[in-house]
Amino acid sequence: MFAVSFQAEAQKKKKIELFNGKNLDGWYTFLRTTGKNSDPKGVFTVSKGLIAITGEEYGCITTNEEYENYKLVVEFKWGEKTFAPRVDRARDNGVLIHSQGKDGGYGNVWMNSIECQIIEGGTGDFLVVGDGSENFAISCPVAPEKQNGSYIYQPGGQLATIHKGRVNWLYRDPEWKDVIDFRGAKDVEKAVGKWNRMEVIAKGDNIDLYLNGVLVNQAVKVKPSKGRIQIQSEGAEMYVRKVELTPL
Repeated sequence: MFAVSFQAEAQKKKKIELFNGKNLDGWYTFLRTTGKNSDPKGVFTVSKGLIAITGEEYGCITTNEEYENYKLVVEFKWGEKTFAPRVDRARDNGVLIHSQGKDGGYGNVWMNSIECQIIEGGTGDFLVVGDGSENFAISCPVAPEKQNGSYIYQPGGQLATIHKGRVNWLYRDPEWKDVIDFRGAKDVEKAVGKWNRMEVIAKGDNIDLYLNGVLVNQAVKVKPSKGRIQIQSEGAEMYVRKVELTPL
């Protein structure tokens, strides 16, 4: 009995390759202009073992299944191309977790969710993507002073709760500007064209967010604590080579 239980537990915690390297099985597309599973421009395609995201249309790929209590690894890099309305602005995308509700519920594009931001100079920010209701929230330890109107993560800081908006990552440059190719003095994200590794540890109602091995943000009292996973297209070309989930 013990051996069977141990084996079942080990199997339960086996890594799940959410991206199989061949196609988008397990995901569906949603674009602001065409809705669910209609991608005539090929905003999301798979080639040579990579998910290619053109950025030409606002939208996302979304997992068919919901997940909770996991470590999620996403490896990504920026391409060169950008599109209106962000053609000359910082390259911008994100990984949205605990996604719930209807497709296109936020801005006619995304499900309400907790965003692990991917943007030049701001990769590692948390955003609450929602309507500001009690249903979606994070609490983060933050610095006493805001940074350009937003909280900034500080280990050991006083907890601040938000139902909408963002908490900036640990070393976000106070001089950040929404311009293409922005680089902050302490950026952990690698330069355009280099691979980055984001690790999201979502356990219970806590989230730890790592970028290239560095803890860049933390949240507690997260609501909700489970849901689908979305990867955005938001005006910038991006490639993804790994989306891997390990149950905790």
